[in-house]
Amino acid sequence: MSRIILDEQAIRRATTRIAHEIIERNKGVDNCLLVGIKTRGVYLAKRLQERIEAIEGEKVPFGEIDITLYRDDLTVKSKTEEPIIQGTDVPVDVKNRKVILVDDVLYTGRTVRAALDALIDLGRPEQIQLAVLIDRGHRELPIRPDYVGKNVPTSKSEIIVAKLKEVDHVDEVTIQQKTS
Repeated sequence: MSRIILDEQAIRRATTRIAHEIIERNKGVDNCLLVGIKTRGVYLAKRLQERIEAIEGEKVPFGEIDITLYRDDLTVKSKTEEPIIQGTDVPVDVKNRKVILVDDVLYTGRTVRAALDALIDLGRPEQIQLAVLIDRGHRELPIRPDYVGKNVPTSKSEIIVAKLKEVDHVDEVTIQQKTS
């Protein structure tokens, strides 16, 4: 049993609002860089790039980051199970840039911590900001988003599923009870 908490229109409105907030907070987009956390964060960052360009008439550089090797829960269960590395592609230097990390759902903060480690390995940004489509709470690390599409208080027995057209052929965010 799942309940839709954001449909296609709500996701579009949330990304448009986040794009406006990014522009406002940074007094434009000079020196900004959008970096999506693989997988769905990449598509959200790309959408933000398009919205910002439509509003400001300026294209913000865009990159994607793979956090696989930076995860603190990475364990190899057997000698044959290797992590799948998708690769990081940040085409501009992060040094002295305002980097806006983008992800779909913020939960414990561990994914963002891994992304911060991966990003710092690329250079020393002037500032790192965090944009998420959904903040569901239950942080295990002191991480707080700068831009939030929707705050969704949840219990630990619930899961949030974000689906995007680029991957899932539908734009929606649902909340459902965990099974088992």
